[in-house]
Amino acid sequence: MRVAVLGAGRMGQRRAHLLASDPRVDEVVVGNRTRARAEEVARAVGGRAAGLEEALDTGPEAVVVSLATANHAEYLLRAIDLGVPILTEKPLAADLEGTWAAVAAARDAGVAVQVAFMRRFDPAYVEAGRLVASGALGTLYHVHMTSHDRDVTPLEYLPGSGGIFRDLHVHDFDAARFLTGREIAEVDARASVRAHARFAEHDDFDTATVLATMDDGLTVTVSGARHDPLGYDFRVELFGSADSVATGLGPRTPLRSLEPGSPGAPPHAYEGFLERFSAAFAAETAAFVDLVAGRGPNPCPPEEAARAMAAAVACERSVAERRPVALSEVEVAL
Repeated sequence: MRVAVLGAGRMGQRRAHLLASDPRVDEVVVGNRTRARAEEVARAVGGRAAGLEEALDTGPEAVVVSLATANHAEYLLRAIDLGVPILTEKPLAADLEGTWAAVAAARDAGVAVQVAFMRRFDPAYVEAGRLVASGALGTLYHVHMTSHDRDVTPLEYLPGSGGIFRDLHVHDFDAARFLTGREIAEVDARASVRAHARFAEHDDFDTATVLATMDDGLTVTVSGARHDPLGYDFRVELFGSADSVATGLGPRTPLRSLEPGSPGAPPHAYEGFLERFSAAFAAETAAFVDLVAGRGPNPCPPEEAARAMAAAVACERSVAERRPVALSEVEVAL
């Protein structure tokens, strides 16, 4: 099969490499606004370079949208017009209305759109979800999520990022639904700029805390930070009446214990998401090829992204109005 990868940045490059290594993929077409960058990535994977429009005109059997956030919606809709399966990085669009419009477009066209929420494919997350679904953890008492970036978000990324809730915590909102099998009913969020003024300049925050209540009353807390001096720290802790488990907890977890005899901070903490979730990205991309080949279901339809985006929008309203916000307040009717 021929797959067009739109975007030659970090994610586009990773997707192109993963696709090129899959024996079911005959050709990878790398499309990018900057032709030289497309040619560089295409050479590295043994593919073909093209402009964005040219890549869509090569007759691909599938499309991967790995462009900058601001360009997702435009090229997602163009790919939908081709009538082929699509793997798109989050978000579908910059806002909730645009997100639901993309959902409707895919639905009306009968096109399978897989949204890239890679944590659904991380081995530890998959096992945690299995334990919850099987009842092995008993009654869930509480879920706590830690989402701390290692490096401060680059200044040039901030204007189009969408903000901490839409860019960073949208993954947590999807993971909360994926792990528990429940819907988020309400959020109570707070956010601030603690150390990095660049965020305030773009009406954004470098730290956030969310208390989410699921539709069965389960509480989920989220700790978010745009900088962690010890490393990239993304964990989930699930506490139940029969067992308690964690994902992302191990010898590379960037925490320094003060208990006597503890080894201190890990010498090789994760540096970023591409390293921490490497196995997840590989499994996610392979699942997309399965989808294209007709050998597997869509593991993350666009409606899933819309529900996570709704939680992010509700958090923004909660911060602005300093009150809990029910997701029903931000629902968009089709």
